[in-house]
Amino acid sequence: MTGPDLPLDRGVDEVLLGFTRALRAAGVAVTQDRSQGFLVAVAAVGVDDRQATYWAGRATLCGSPDDLARYDQVFASWFDTRDGLPRAQLREHSRPQTAHLLPESETTGGSGEGEEDVVRAMASAAEVLRHRDVATLDSGERRRLAGMFARLSLSPPTRRTSRHRRSHRGEVDAARTLRRSLRHLGEPAEIAWRRRGTRPRRVVLLVDVSGSMSAYADALLRLAHRLTQSARATGGSVETFTVGTRLTHVTRALRSPDADRAIVAAGEVVPDWSGGTRLGETLRVFLDRWGQRGMARGSVVVVFSDGWERGDTDVLGEQMARLQRISHRVIWVNPHRGKEGYAPLQAGVVAALPHCDDFLAGHSLATFADLTEVISRA
Repeated sequence: MTGPDLPLDRGVDEVLLGFTRALRAAGVAVTQDRSQGFLVAVAAVGVDDRQATYWAGRATLCGSPDDLARYDQVFASWFDTRDGLPRAQLREHSRPQTAHLLPESETTGGSGEGEEDVVRAMASAAEVLRHRDVATLDSGERRRLAGMFARLSLSPPTRRTSRHRRSHRGEVDAARTLRRSLRHLGEPAEIAWRRRGTRPRRVVLLVDVSGSMSAYADALLRLAHRLTQSARATGGSVETFTVGTRLTHVTRALRSPDADRAIVAAGEVVPDWSGGTRLGETLRVFLDRWGQRGMARGSVVVVFSDGWERGDTDVLGEQMARLQRISHRVIWVNPHRGKEGYAPLQAGVVAALPHCDDFLAGHSLATFADLTEVISRA
C-alpha cells in the first residue's frame, strides 16, 4: 500500500492511514495525495519519533489554519502519549467512529491500551462532529450525527396556574384551615397551606425551509422531532410549523417515534421546500389563525431563520412585535450567528431583533443543546 520506498510494516501503515481517516471524519479535507505524502514524510523522519510524526502530519495533512485545532485534538486522541504509536488492536480503528459504538468497545472483553486508544479516538471524533456546522457534513457524517440527536432532551419550561394545590408552605389556605377548626368544635387547629400549581408551557417552533436555509432544514426538523418526543415524555407540548412562502403545520407528522419516517412525513406535507422567504406574511398567517387564538399566547416561540426576507421587512417587524406581546419569550435562532465574522446586517434580522428576547446560534449539535437549555429556563 505504501510502496517499496516506505519502510513501514503493514500494522503501522494501518495506524497512520486510520489517523488520516479520523482527521477526515473530524472535518479536515484530507485527500489521497495528502495521505500518501504523510506516509512518505513519516518514513523519512522515523515512525518511532512521536514529535516528528506530529510535525510530519501537520505539514502534509493540514490545508489551512482552521485545520490546526482539529488536527491537534485528533492527534492527541489517536496516538498514545505514553507508548508512542498504538500497536495493539489496530483493526479496531476501521470501525465507524460514532459515539453510540462506545458501549460496544467495552464489551469486547479486552482491557489493553490499544482499546483505550480506540475509545478515546471515537469519543474525540464524536465530540468534533458535535461542533461541526451541519451544512458542511457529507452524507456519512449526517447519518452519524442523526444518531447523536437522541442525546438531546428538553425539560419543558413551566408556568404558574391560577389553581392552588395543597402544600407544606406558601400562603394560608383559610377555607381548609377553618374546616379543620370546625371539626374540632371551633378549637384552634393546624394551619393548612396552599400554593399555586405549575404546568408546562407550550413551545412553538417556526422553521424556515426556504432556499437559503435548505442546508439546515433536515437537521432543524430532526431537532424539532427530538424536542417533540422529549416534551411528550415529560408532559409538555411542542408545536412545529415550517415557514417560507407558505405556513405549514407539521406537528402531526413529527409525532412518529421514528425520526426518519417523521422527516419523510413532514416533507410530504410541506409544499414550499427551498423556495422564497416571506417571513412577515407567514408570521401574520400564523398569528391570525393559530397564535392569537391561544397557541402562541404565553408560549415560548423559537424562530429558526437566517433573516433573508424577500417580502416587506416592515411587515416582519410589525408581526414580530405582535408575537412578542402575546408570547412569554421569543427566541431567534440563526445558523450563521456562531460563525466568525458574522454581523446581523440582513434586513429581516434587523427588523426582528428588537422584538426578540434571545438571539442564538443554530448550526451544530452543540448549539442545539444550548438552545434546549435556554428553552428550559424560559
